[in-house]
Amino acid sequence: MIYKPRTIPRELEIYQLLNSRKDLLDNERKHFYALQKGYEGELLFDNITSSVITAECLILNDLLLPHNKNTFQIDSLIIAPETIYIIEVKNFEGDYFYERDRLYTRVPPHSEVTNPLIQLNRSESFFRQLLEKLGNNMTIQSYVVFVNPEFTLYQAPINKQFVYPGQINRFLKNIRTMSLKLDNNHFALADKLKYLHNPNAPFYFPPSYQYEELQKGFPCSYCDSLEFTTKGPYCYCLMCSKKETMEKRILRIVHHFKMLFPEKKITTNAIFDWGNGKLSNRGIRRVLQKNLNIKGVHQWSYYEL
Repeated sequence: MIYKPRTIPRELEIYQLLNSRKDLLDNERKHFYALQKGYEGELLFDNITSSVITAECLILNDLLLPHNKNTFQIDSLIIAPETIYIIEVKNFEGDYFYERDRLYTRVPPHSEVTNPLIQLNRSESFFRQLLEKLGNNMTIQSYVVFVNPEFTLYQAPINKQFVYPGQINRFLKNIRTMSLKLDNNHFALADKLKYLHNPNAPFYFPPSYQYEELQKGFPCSYCDSLEFTTKGPYCYCLMCSKKETMEKRILRIVHHFKMLFPEKKITTNAIFDWGNGKLSNRGIRRVLQKNLNIKGVHQWSYYEL
């Protein structure tokens, strides 16, 4: 049972918005692709768990939890009747080898990549301490799950908490075969963890950007093209021919505007400029008045989501 669904990471969403409006630097583009690939791997794991696990369990995805003055992340947490499973999902692709507790790409020059067990062990330690504070003593097991079928790890030690692509179904079926039932204590723990989850934790590092350097316009929700035409209440993309209502497109770029510039106020003129003047002030004002809360009066008025 999915008790906390996964949402797109804020850092990735910021990168996606910036990628459609500016040229990212090489290091920014590499980081963007890494974030995107990681998220795709997590979604793949979610699809597998939803089709394989049929036993009673609570699945909480993408948790950001407090530990003293720090925050730690858990990709997927599975609360089964007797055991809590901490899952670190990795979408590595290609050939790697393991040597002296380090991972390297097999293709020369054998670049070292961060051993995911380091992150996993940190999360497990912090989570165990958090459970103690919550008065819970359930057993914890933690694993790194490699989801990409094109991944191979050579010289892999058999005593590490690694689950390889061909083992995922068997691993999850071991959870499925448990006959015990969840009780109120399990749901209470899940509720506490959801309450402690902090989606606004400073857990991301977006690139620096300025309003003036970003390309203005109303990007298509399908292909990100800024070129469109209007007919009646609809906008038609000139690149992929998809259509959507003008209202939906305006509300989407209002959301983008607020994500990228949370300190700026939403006004009719601000959204008109953000859209590069492609839609009328009157149409923008009508959508804002219908869907947002207005604050202030006359020329000092603005809107809040």
